[in-house]
Amino acid sequence: MQNIETYNFKDKKAIVRVDFNVPLNDAFEVTDNTRIVAALPTIKKIASQGAVILMSHLGRPKGKEEKFSLKHVVPELSKLLGKDVMFVDDCIGEKVKEKVAGMKNGDVLLLENLRYYPEEKKGDRDFAKQLSELADVYVNDAFGTAHRAHASTAVIADFFPDDKMFGYLMENELKSLQKVLNDYEKPFTAILGGAKVSSKITVIEKMLDKVDNLIIAGGMTYTFIKARGGKIGNSLVEDDYLDMAKDLMNKAKAKGVNLVLPVDSLNADKFSEDANTEETAVDEIKDGWTGLDIGSKTIILFSEIIKKSKTVLWNGPAGVFEMEKFSRGTLKIAEALAEATSQGAYTLVGGGDSVAAVKKYKLEDKVSYVSTGGGAMLEFLEGKELPGIAAIKK
Repeated sequence: MQNIETYNFKDKKAIVRVDFNVPLNDAFEVTDNTRIVAALPTIKKIASQGAVILMSHLGRPKGKEEKFSLKHVVPELSKLLGKDVMFVDDCIGEKVKEKVAGMKNGDVLLLENLRYYPEEKKGDRDFAKQLSELADVYVNDAFGTAHRAHASTAVIADFFPDDKMFGYLMENELKSLQKVLNDYEKPFTAILGGAKVSSKITVIEKMLDKVDNLIIAGGMTYTFIKARGGKIGNSLVEDDYLDMAKDLMNKAKAKGVNLVLPVDSLNADKFSEDANTEETAVDEIKDGWTGLDIGSKTIILFSEIIKKSKTVLWNGPAGVFEMEKFSRGTLKIAEALAEATSQGAYTLVGGGDSVAAVKKYKLEDKVSYVSTGGGAMLEFLEGKELPGIAAIKK
């Protein structure tokens, strides 16, 4: 495994797996360029010495759907790089080889969506080999897809036994996650929100061995509250996981972890911005009403714990923050994180919705690190070996 800082890219062509799976509007313009910006240091470093071939997926195309073409990303990438980025409407084959053959040092070429080929997701070895033949060196800078054993994220590395490495983004992600997993300062608080307990069970169990406080927020709150015998009205619940929720609460107690559930809830009579709302105790939600955010007392409770922490990990919003009426809990958690950071705490935010929230409230520069990987981050925290990382290290 090589190091991007010390590797000499002069006169070489580097094929770089980036994560340009970015949102586009109806006019096919990039609406959030976070992932593109995150890849710039790696692209610039390589282009200062050699040529850069970028590959990525976009969305989940069924065949070669125009709306998922990576050509839509070219204007934004060119603007951010301050140079014209070349594009080729395929990622393997003669046309691509010809384009690559004409590249000079400093050139940047973006290949078409890898997922136009089903072989990408299947981790097809021949497809990976065809991609590898375009370049002298392989760089993986796509943390967001590191948990997938796809052709471009894991298999391709086999064809570069002595010339493979992580990009700067991947290095930063690993460093930041190692910090919250192994080098954390106490008190350590994890805030896990989002809709479902089922998707976070392994992370919760893993965190119980490390954290002092485990704050549960978002839709999964109500599975815990129902498991405790509370009334949750029409709130989101996973009835199959009630025993699991009870078990997690007992485990936390046995390990001396402060598992903190909301004490009150902001409820609505319908899932809408113009719903009638009321705050009640979290376990006294009326029939027909749905908990869509944490209540005022919970905001104070959570904020105090966060501000007293030295390390904070946040994954998942506190409520339906996309609706203004139910965004206050998520905003206040983000603000508490920013305040804790200003007092010297190390704060890491990850997962699509949490990242969207800190960006929405313009607080991404007020926390220590914003991770680009949702599923990849969760699997890393669960202690799983991610194929995209293992392939570079072996």
